[in-house]
Amino acid sequence: MSSGFNTDVKIGEQVFHVQTEDRGPARPVIDTAVYRDGQILHRRSSDYQRAAGASPGDSEEVRRQVEEQHRAVIEAIRSGALNSEFAAADAAMQPSRSGGIRVQLLNPTAWLTAGKVSLDLEVSRRADKLPQSGAEVKAEIEGALDGGSYAGTSDEQGRVRIQFPLPPLGKGDLALVIRAYAEASSDEIRFTMRTRTKTPDSNPAQC
Repeated sequence: MSSGFNTDVKIGEQVFHVQTEDRGPARPVIDTAVYRDGQILHRRSSDYQRAAGASPGDSEEVRRQVEEQHRAVIEAIRSGALNSEFAAADAAMQPSRSGGIRVQLLNPTAWLTAGKVSLDLEVSRRADKLPQSGAEVKAEIEGALDGGSYAGTSDEQGRVRIQFPLPPLGKGDLALVIRAYAEASSDEIRFTMRTRTKTPDSNPAQC
């Protein structure tokens, strides 16, 4: 990734996480996603090769467009322009929320120690909050150079521990991404690890 931005936008009691990335010369797309509680509510993509004055090798122009799109989405959230889209996403996700599963990281402040990742996870059913056994759980560091994922299966208490050495990290934005799957249900959570580039609206996080 050539450049990227992460910003948390608080509207009332809700916090929206906005992530914008340049996918790089091999895939010249600027991609913005809006998350709330780990769920994607909005996505916007644009091909910077088609924009005036931009090319895969024009890093300054591409960076300007990445920042411009990032700010435009933030403004759309603050102005309420995306409220109807958020409401539609909420309605679409409601059945899976009521009858699906939920994955939680039980050690959010202590999962990385001395270059080793150790994730204590719990998977439960949303309807009755009881443990979900047999769920497949996968973890990866988004933005790592090797791009590998690590998996485990929840036990009768819905618990699973996934451990792996911290992989070599890239220079762009990094995130710990955890996904759980059980029957026809799934859930995802993510934790921003580091933001390389700051803007006045940015809220970089460090593990």
